[in-house]
Amino acid sequence: MSIRRRIAGTPERPRLCIKRSNRFIYAMLVDDSRNRVLTGISSQVAEVREKKLKRTEAAKEVGKLIAGKSKELGIKKVVFDRAGYRYHGRVKAVADGAREGGLEF
Repeated sequence: MSIRRRIAGTPERPRLCIKRSNRFIYAMLVDDSRNRVLTGISSQVAEVREKKLKRTEAAKEVGKLIAGKSKELGIKKVVFDRAGYRYHGRVKAVADGAREGGLEF
């Protein structure tokens, strides 16, 4: 919660929120001013599952896919919300994949 006090998403610069479980990783673009999830993706979608990637590689692919979806919505800049998770491993892989996909943090 201490992170969420300082981070807020706007329509021009939404919040890229990460949720991590033991098996899967989820990424969402959230507009906090309207309390809406603009788009989201997880490692459970067929595009990622069919590649049979390891968890960190799947997380990087999720980052690339969320960057592609945000480009379709016309979003280039986001605020990264790691949701209290340490910035390494799969969380870092999502961030790296999103940067490769063209998002700016």
